[in-house]
Amino acid sequence: MVRIILAAASTLALAACAVGPDYHRPVAPQSAAGAFQTASPAIVASATANDRWWQLYRDPVLDGLITDALTANTDIRVATARLARARASLREVRGDRQPQATAGASATYGRLSEIQRPPGLDRENWTIDTGLDVAYEADLFGRIGRNVEAARGDVGAAQEDADTVRVAVVADTTRAYADAAAAAERLAVAQRIVALIDRSLKVTEGRARVGLITGLDTARIAALRNQRQADIPAIVAERQAALFRLATLTGRTPAELPTIAAARSETLRLTQPIPVGDGAALLARRPDVRAAERRLAAATARIGVATADLYPRISLGGSIGSTGTGLGNIFGAGPLNWLLGPLISWNVNPAKARARIAGAEADSQAALATFDGVVLTALGETETALSNYARALDRRTALQAARDQAAIAARITRAQQREGQIDSLAQLDAERTFADTEAALALSDAQIAQAQIDVFRALGGNWTV
Repeated sequence: MVRIILAAASTLALAACAVGPDYHRPVAPQSAAGAFQTASPAIVASATANDRWWQLYRDPVLDGLITDALTANTDIRVATARLARARASLREVRGDRQPQATAGASATYGRLSEIQRPPGLDRENWTIDTGLDVAYEADLFGRIGRNVEAARGDVGAAQEDADTVRVAVVADTTRAYADAAAAAERLAVAQRIVALIDRSLKVTEGRARVGLITGLDTARIAALRNQRQADIPAIVAERQAALFRLATLTGRTPAELPTIAAARSETLRLTQPIPVGDGAALLARRPDVRAAERRLAAATARIGVATADLYPRISLGGSIGSTGTGLGNIFGAGPLNWLLGPLISWNVNPAKARARIAGAEADSQAALATFDGVVLTALGETETALSNYARALDRRTALQAARDQAAIAARITRAQQREGQIDSLAQLDAERTFADTEAALALSDAQIAQAQIDVFRALGGNWTV
């Protein structure tokens, strides 16, 4: 019987056609495919790349932390579970393409009236029913096929969502590590500034003891020293917060973070231009763009699912069974019955089906608008990140020049103050300027590292090492 049903189903499948629109991948604006407007050749390269962009920093500790994050991060585990759920749903939908078989059996004990009792049988006896039902839906109008197509789109979107989470986790892990290292460097700078002011304070106190200057001059230098000392606890707190974030991102409690993760005391720096490719490579690489495209494909397929409800569903089925008054009758010479034939069901309320089609078409339009928005966002984020990175480098160049000049001025005023050529106000002003520019330069290095990571995140994480 099953062979007969499958043969008939194969014949019908040859005549089947899928209703609803066929999916066509959307085309990004032509202007999006070229080079980035804010990509300066001095700081970026046009080369395309692989995924391990963090290796550009050449830090084995960072490499190990990224591996830990990709393995144990809780957000990645959630995304992976959602992908597994989508794949299970796809397998479930694919099951509709297979014949559906149901086996059943029942046994009852009862008493018949004298009139109902067949000759030769006891009035009280067991009645046993067994049966096997087989049905196969002939997908003449593509309802099942479109459902499978939509489920494939859902799986693709879930896969890209998981990759989007991985890109974010890698960027956040790198940033937490960079912030901790930059804070350590800024802490060293702050401590060095305090030590320099301490030396100036000692000189000032010595001159005050011999009556060359007043106590007011000493108080001013001491106030500057205490102001700079007050910066240190805030920097320490920033560093601890970055390390705690790093522990969370790598799936650890703060107490479990290895000591080596906090050992770096210099800001992350690149020794080569960042490879960025072009707009076309960006859109092909960004997982959120790919996820939006897959959701559009799924939404388009669901128009076909809704459209198929306008047409009849044809199933080929059959059943075989037996009813007897005991196991001997069932498996021996008991009565056998079987049925074979098609079943046609048709929705007699097309208005509801057309409403579902309209809803599916609206969902498809929303998915298309979402895709377009994600494309524009990807391009805008990348251009912004590249612009911010370039401006951060320009700012650091200016701060470096200012800090160098302030250091020269501070050295000169210290010598002049020791010789009594200038008053304490001039020295105080020089010391304050040097302290400000030194701290600003250290903060600028941290901001450059953050800007680089923002570029990496915007580009989606594909790099050539």
